[in-house]
Amino acid sequence: MKHRRVLRAAVTVAVTGALAAGMTMALTTSANAGTTLRASAAEKGRYFGAAVATGKLSTGAYTTILNREFNSVVAENEMKWDATEPQQGRFSYTGGDRLVSHAQANGMSVRGHALLWYQQEPGWAQNMSGSALRSAMINHVTQVATHFRGKIYAWDVVNEAFADGGGGGRRDSNLQRTGNDWIEAAFRAARVADPGAKLCYNDYNTDGINAKSTGIYNMVRDFKSRGVPIDCVGFQSHLGTSLAGDYQANLQRFADLGVDVQITELDVMTGGNQANIYGAVTRACMNVSRCTGITTWGVRDCDSWRGSDNALLFDCNGNKKAAYTSVLNALNAGPGIPTDPPTDPPTDPPTDPPTDPPTDPPTVGCAASVSLNSWNGGFVATVKVTAGSAGTSGWNVGFTLPSGASVTNTWSATASGSTGTVRFANVNYNGRLGAGQVTEFGFQGTGSASGVTPTCTAS
Repeated sequence: MKHRRVLRAAVTVAVTGALAAGMTMALTTSANAGTTLRASAAEKGRYFGAAVATGKLSTGAYTTILNREFNSVVAENEMKWDATEPQQGRFSYTGGDRLVSHAQANGMSVRGHALLWYQQEPGWAQNMSGSALRSAMINHVTQVATHFRGKIYAWDVVNEAFADGGGGGRRDSNLQRTGNDWIEAAFRAARVADPGAKLCYNDYNTDGINAKSTGIYNMVRDFKSRGVPIDCVGFQSHLGTSLAGDYQANLQRFADLGVDVQITELDVMTGGNQANIYGAVTRACMNVSRCTGITTWGVRDCDSWRGSDNALLFDCNGNKKAAYTSVLNALNAGPGIPTDPPTDPPTDPPTDPPTDPPTDPPTVGCAASVSLNSWNGGFVATVKVTAGSAGTSGWNVGFTLPSGASVTNTWSATASGSTGTVRFANVNYNGRLGAGQVTEFGFQGTGSASGVTPTCTAS
């Protein structure tokens, strides 16, 4: 399998004190020490996973280790945009479906990686921009997440959207140039498509508290304050010969925002410090109650995208390395995830007999509500459409915009008009809604949309 990730020079986040006494933690002893990574992680309420190239599932030595040691998998490439939608509107799920089937047969959960990433876009998407790209990307998120609905534990909805360097800002890409709200729009679309999956943002060089991780932190904090659906943050952790001294503190500050944290692509350069770093990362995760799991980016050293770095837990012959023992010991020694306290016992049920069900006929119709993110000279509107009790086969939402306001960009709907009275109709994938089902679309504009009230009609 061709690995199309690019090795980054900044894999080393250099604060070596994390591996000495500066990262001393209080550990509890497990009553039932696991003898494999998956068993030990599961005993503590977590997963331990690996990135998988599905072409290797036919290799016995590979799958023996995979099935014995890991209880979570993520596709290296098979669920990315270029693999799942090689031609616009024509989807291919062969590789992803094969991985999901293997996971289900072997008691594994699946992380989905990645719905949107500025790299590995199919050629047709690379040549798009503006509203056309926005509509295409939302459709991609919707279609792929819908296909795998109920089968994915957590999706990396957006991958690597922040720039390296000291600014802490967004990376320039064709996706970013569709509007600064593109990440929010992707998360909202993913929630509608697969309400049961955890929705994650994923990035690299975020292992300590630095400008890049702080930029992401500020985005997550904003999303949580405005009700944007984000459930978790992934820390890739492609590491060199040292680890940031504030690695655990960084995980904890994100967890304190009310999101889970996950180590999503862990690998560590070989050398005298490899086992110590693997152990320190595992202990950090175990000591953050909302750190729900760890994934290594590959199974054996010869499966790794990092070549001669020998960065994984098993050598090419499948032998366990010292780093494996360090991880297993840290898993066994670490605390489990606290369980929620029991709820109050149920009260006695009411003694009155149930009333007859209402006889009103189903309501044909829909309702619409709008939330605005406004700034001086522009706005982004997110519109929620809710079907009546009869459901819909299509819907249409109208707005009367104030004087001076104009629609410049629309996604997950088609717009008629751009000023004055503007109407938005469903697109082919979100018009048919069941009773009470919800979908969302959005539009961007200039001027002010303050005070606008949507009206919704359904067919």
